Amino acid sequence: MKLLLVEDEELLSKTVAKGLKILGYSVDCAFDGEEALLLYEVNEYDLMILDLNLPKMDGMEVLRRIRSRDDGLKVLILSARNTVEDKVSGLDEGSNDYLTKPFEFKELEARIRGLLRRNFTTRNTVLTCGCLKMDTNLRQVWCGEEEVELTRKEYALLEYLFANPEKMIGAEELIEHAWDSEADLFSNSFRFHIHSLRKKLDAAGAGGYIVTYRGKGYCLQCPEEGS
Repeated sequence: MKLLLVEDEELLSKTVAKGLKILGYSVDCAFDGEEALLLYEVNEYDLMILDLNLPKMDGMEVLRRIRSRDDGLKVLILSARNTVEDKVSGLDEGSNDYLTKPFEFKELEARIRGLLRRNFTTRNTVLTCGCLKMDTNLRQVWCGEEEVELTRKEYALLEYLFANPEKMIGAEELIEHAWDSEADLFSNSFRFHIHSLRKKLDAAGAGGYIVTYRGKGYCLQCPEEGS
């Protein structure tokens, strides 16, 4: 999943971004409101973490501009503004959640997981596709009773395919959700990770689950029970 972190305090931004990347998220960072809107215009994000006290453009104005044309992006406000009125205002303007500073990273992580789970069509945090199971809380994958050890990029690719089962997803769309905006879309890195992911699934007994449509994209196909 790809996140946009909008925070003008550089040390805090680096610390939060590092923690999120360790968890497997792709993270772009903006340090003012105008940069946030610019990145939003040219990239596709699953969630935005938005500070309110930003230079050049206040975070609340950033939120208003996004919500004027996009109701789908998940927005989590992360701000030192901690009055009830501040929280109500942020939620009324269209944020999906509001967390005040100072905060514990574990709580931020839990809030992000909760918001991203809403992108799935099931409330269950354990998603299934044939013999494959994915726990979006633990960020683990099994084939039957055997855990499939995946790298962060491999997990991110499979997670996005799980979110769109039986749907052909273009390579560029997959890259946008599993890499940050500085990734080279024309490198061999993407094909290497897809190949490695497919090889691990094949070895675990889930051969053929990821189908390639040459020149078009990829699809996670779930076999019917008993097949």
